[in-house]
Amino acid sequence: MKTIKIHSPLTNAQLKPLKVSDLVFYTGELYTMRDQAHRRLFELYKRKKRLPFDPAGKVIYYCGPTPAPRGACIGSCGPTTSERMDAYTYFLIDKGVKAFVGKGERSAALVGYFFKHKCLYFLAVGGAGAYYAQRVSRCESVCFKDLGPEAVYKLSVHDFPLIVGIDTHRQYIYSRFQNIPVLSGENREPNLIPHPKAY
Repeated sequence: MKTIKIHSPLTNAQLKPLKVSDLVFYTGELYTMRDQAHRRLFELYKRKKRLPFDPAGKVIYYCGPTPAPRGACIGSCGPTTSERMDAYTYFLIDKGVKAFVGKGERSAALVGYFFKHKCLYFLAVGGAGAYYAQRVSRCESVCFKDLGPEAVYKLSVHDFPLIVGIDTHRQYIYSRFQNIPVLSGENREPNLIPHPKAY
């Protein structure tokens, strides 16, 4: 396992050397999104409406920050389970998201889509929300403010520790999916919503 520092905007030159299980310290911007924000963005995309922010080049963090205590910019901001967002991840990859941050496994079909598009998946440590909050210097509301903690926030972070879960070399940290085939955009698991290009 190597320890590597990366920063936004993420470039292919930064991502290519990363390997599964590498420890990465990320400095730059993270966009928090949970279930409800994903649903709203997808509905806008499906209706060909303008999205409230451009996902291209962004890093999406599956997180719903708690309210900030006095004197801080954010409360606890640990990761939530990534699998709940799997159905909505395809269109975000299509829109150019560079990487996703969360905890736990992804579906086999989605891992194949990550491989195909050379998109990265980073793991954050569950239960470390208070520690991660110390790495955040700024928190700005981006959209869907009515959702409270599930709104989209832009976090400015410094040396935010992550582990590479999916790299650009077709490797997946959860070994039982290590050799899954790359699946086409039309081949989806039954529990997933149709790929947005079908609309």
